[in-house]
Order: sequence, then structure tokens, then C-alpha cells
Amino acid sequence: MAEQALGGKPGLLVFSDDWGRHPSSCQHLVRRLLGRYPVWWVNTIGMRRPRLDWATCRRAWEKIYTWFGPNTSWASPRAKLEGGLETAAALTVLSPWMWPWFSTPLDRRINRVLLLRALEPVVRRWPGPVVGVTTLPIVADLMGALPVARWVYYCVDDFSRWPGLDHQAIEAMEQEVIRRADLLIAASQRLQDRLGTFGRSARLLTHGVELEHWRPKTSAEPETVVAGLDRLERPWIVFWGLVDRRMDVDWLARLAADLDRGSILLVGPTDDPDPRLMALARVHLVGPVDYHRLPRLAHLADVLIMPYADLPVTRAMQPLKLLEYLATGKPVVVRRLPSTQAWADALDEAETAEEFSAMVRRRWAEGLPADQAQARRRLEAESWEAKAQLFERWILEGLGRLSGME
Repeated sequence: MAEQALGGKPGLLVFSDDWGRHPSSCQHLVRRLLGRYPVWWVNTIGMRRPRLDWATCRRAWEKIYTWFGPNTSWASPRAKLEGGLETAAALTVLSPWMWPWFSTPLDRRINRVLLLRALEPVVRRWPGPVVGVTTLPIVADLMGALPVARWVYYCVDDFSRWPGLDHQAIEAMEQEVIRRADLLIAASQRLQDRLGTFGRSARLLTHGVELEHWRPKTSAEPETVVAGLDRLERPWIVFWGLVDRRMDVDWLARLAADLDRGSILLVGPTDDPDPRLMALARVHLVGPVDYHRLPRLAHLADVLIMPYADLPVTRAMQPLKLLEYLATGKPVVVRRLPSTQAWADALDEAETAEEFSAMVRRRWAEGLPADQAQARRRLEAESWEAKAQLFERWILEGLGRLSGME
């Protein structure tokens, strides 16, 4: 087995979004370390409060299937990331049983027992040191109990502002993670500053981009992206990502009202979006599209948009799609937020619904200006490979076994 060939090397125990569910920043980084270190990726139940709705029921079924489906082993290896991103066999995806709440001390004790029972044997069996890496505060009760060599908190969002979470419970767990982690890494300057308010310093690792994946494609047909796409009126104004309450419905309504033709495509899973979205003319919720198909969709799009509302959660986030949009060679129009300002010369930033609508329609008519195309050449220095090298060095420093990094 590949793990046996890596015996004695540091191992990585990673707590993050479900492996293969969507290509998150943590998955991009860790995927580039596979084959060099054994990785145990822990799929958890997440942090959202369960609700009596279809989305929660569907998610619950997905979790139950991973626990009791045909591949019932909670430590079953998987060697392919959904969307065609191949991985090495040294990845093991763990799906331990969990209780779907963290609100009370009893909830937390139950999850602590369940997670320790599943994960402690894995860590103790490995002959080398194991580093715990987490993007989720829910590991707070494992710190000091799970025998890992060090803990790394890779902070990718301000969960205290994220909609749909039990903020009191999540904030309490995150503060404990921040206090006890051996290393803090922040995905944005805003998040780095926030971690500093707790008296801890964090290293800054902004997101990268897979340039070759996103470079303009020479040909694509709508039916190769998603069924029925060819029936939507052109031009296409496209957003991809999670469609939720962070969307500024008023901005989309203004754009839809100002268009005399065309379609606004919101591509991705939905999570309790504003109901007004469904009633907007020219707005179409397309649903999820596989990662490997998104460049084809970008090739077909006329303008890419990021119409987030100005909220505490959006001011703190560092959206992966921003650099992906820029790498496609398409015009990009966004709301001005802290995460967009470093690339202001490579896209159009709006501050009002009227500006947003006018900018989108102008870019549809005129295309990408030469000065913005020139500014995007800076993307060459933002590869995930370069980010992963820094990530690797930081999370393993001090272990004394930095094979391949001397």
C-alpha cells in the first residue's frame, strides 16, 4: 500500500468540508501533498443547525449513506476527487459517526466520544508524527485528547458571521481552537486581523488558482455543461458558487430589469436563498455543475458576476471563484469588498445596484479591456502549487522530518 511506502513520514489528519463535495482551498492544498505524506481526511457532519427542510433531509441521507452504504468502512480509501481531479492512493477518507448538534455540553461530549473512538486508533497506529489540520472549529474538544504532534487552524471564514450556524456554540469552540492551536493560518488579511484580536498571530496564505484548468477553451457546447442550458436566451451572465443569503437580490433585480434580453445564470447548490430570487425575470437557478465542466461554462458566458451583499460575512471571506473568474479571460463584475480590492485593476467593482447593472451591460457589449487583461498576468504567481509549498513548510515545521523540503 502507498501508506506503507510512506512509513515514518509525518501524517496529516485533516478536518474540513467533505472530500470531493467541492474543490475547496483546503482540498486544493492537500491534493498537492498526496503521495508525499499519508493523509486521513475526516468528513464531518458540518456546523449548520439541522432544519426540517429538504436540504437538511438530503444532506442527512448523504451522511447516513456514507456510514451504512455499500462502502460501510468508515476508513475506506478513495482515490478520485469528484469532477475528474485524480488523487494518490495515500488518501484515506474517514466518515466517523457523529451527533448532528454542538449546542450543549452534552452534544459536545457525545461528539468527542464518537470522534475519539474512530480517530485515536488511526493516529496511534501511524509510526511517525501526525499533524492535525482543521478548517472547522468543531475539533475543539479533540485538542489535548487526540495524540497528534501539533494542531494547525487554517481559518478560511469568519464563522461568527456565517448564516445558518449556531453562532454561540461555534464561537465558543473557535475561541478554544484559536487558543490551543500550535499554528494559525488565515486565508485573507481580514481574517488574519480578526485572529489577532484574540491575542494570537496568524500567517497569511491567500487562495491560489489552477491556471491551466481555467484558461480559455477553444470550443464548448451548452449540452456538454448541463442539460437544457441551450434553451436559455443569450447573452449569459453567470455566477457560480453557493447560492444563499449572501446574494444581493436587489442588485440582481436591478440588472434583470435593465436587460432587454439574455439570462442571468446562478450555478451551484442552494442553501436557503432569499425566496425573491425565484421570482426574478431572467434569473435561472441552474444547479450544481461539476468542477471539470465549469471552464466550459465560462467559455460560453459573456460576463461573470459576483453580486454579494455587503455583509460582515462577505467582508471577511476570500472567495475562491474570484481568481478562477479572472483566469478564464472573461469580463468580471463584482461588488467592491475587501477581497476584491487587490484585483481592482483586473475587473470592474461596483458600489451600487445601478453601477453594477451598467458595468455588466457595458462589459457584455465591449468585452474585456486590454488594461484588465494585462493586470491579470499577475495570476502566474498565484498558483496552488506555490501556495501548497508554503502550507507544507509551515504545518510541518518543528517536527524534524521535512523530507523533500530541505
